[in-house]
Amino acid sequence: MPLLRTDAVVLHVFDYLETSRIVRIATRDLGVQSVLARGARRSRSRYGSALDLFASGVAEISTRPGRDLHTLTSFDVQRARPALAEDLGRFTGASALAELALRFSGEDTHPALFETLMSSLDALDGAAAGATVEVSLGCAWRIVSELGFAPSLDRCCSCEKSVASEEMAAFSHRAGGVLCPTCARLEPVHRSLPAAARVALAAWLAGEQPAMLDAGECRAHQRLLREFLREHLAEGRALRAFDVWEHERWEERSVFVAEPA
Repeated sequence: MPLLRTDAVVLHVFDYLETSRIVRIATRDLGVQSVLARGARRSRSRYGSALDLFASGVAEISTRPGRDLHTLTSFDVQRARPALAEDLGRFTGASALAELALRFSGEDTHPALFETLMSSLDALDGAAAGATVEVSLGCAWRIVSELGFAPSLDRCCSCEKSVASEEMAAFSHRAGGVLCPTCARLEPVHRSLPAAARVALAAWLAGEQPAMLDAGECRAHQRLLREFLREHLAEGRALRAFDVWEHERWEERSVFVAEPA
């Protein structure tokens, strides 16, 4: 069986039989993979704390062509990220990012996406307790961008006409971004997106952090992101970790108004 060493990060772990665990990891060279860690539940396991959630390092994987489950032979931890477990906002935000990677990145090699995921977990690991929602939003939008689904923010996604950045703009999940006034009248459902919200989105997609948002703006951005994901990636399936992250601290309200055509 071919043996592969690759950078990896632990995104999900669950028990398997009496002594082992199945671990879902994102890798630099193989995309997302499921690996069997034999004996990982034993008290004297060679893995120790190496398979903690969000730990990253170098994984050694014994691959089996044509199989969905490979064997993890070793995992050399280089960063454990314990701070993600010390704050509810950090943990639920990291779980939402992990869900995006697990659900939508697949097994294709995508080094840029892997690097984005790693830098996102690092950013959350160092985020202040009161800033985790904003940091998570920025990280999630960068992952969406690396997946190839970044929304259009300065040009109408229907006719490509320029849309002034200082104006309130119609935003359509189905169409994939902002709409000019003419195209907005033809779109059955869209949201009115304030100029400040577009500035924040543009900053996140560029890997920058916008000016601090208040609680209402955070809630609205979480809802906007959820709706966008469900339109373009989720295929109607629930995003469980994302829902926990969105509703753990905030009751659902929005300052971005949905409007009919």
